[in-house]
Amino acid sequence: MHEKNRQQPVFSDQGTTVSKLNELIARARVHQSAEQTVMAALPEDLAPGTRFVSCQEGELVLSTDTASKATRLRFRQHEIMEQLREHELFRFVWKLRVKVSPPRFRARTKAVKAPLTKENARLLKEEAGHTKDKALREVLEKLASHVRE
Repeated sequence: MHEKNRQQPVFSDQGTTVSKLNELIARARVHQSAEQTVMAALPEDLAPGTRFVSCQEGELVLSTDTASKATRLRFRQHEIMEQLREHELFRFVWKLRVKVSPPRFRARTKAVKAPLTKENARLLKEEAGHTKDKALREVLEKLASHVRE
């Protein structure tokens, strides 16, 4: 017969929970300091929108918001890795991988309507003169009257 799995409380031993939390906080601090080091090594024009993801087994992984920026990072990877190797944490970095992760939401700019030019208004009036349909002629003339001086 199979032995039933016993469900154990999540916080059965608070000592291990606290130690795991402290371990996570310590890892987050190391990651934050590594990210600051990487960001300082990046060229100024490529730093905005670029994030440090990880560095494991000599592979440095960065994430950026646009493909063009990723290409420029790959083009300058030797220069970046050379600067990073001066720090103990990145001494054995030999490969740079760049991922493209576009932002989820972008603020949409409102479409700006271009004002009707005098030339376009003249063409609308001319077309209205050649139109046999009375309703269409009135609409075209009304559109032509919206010209801004």
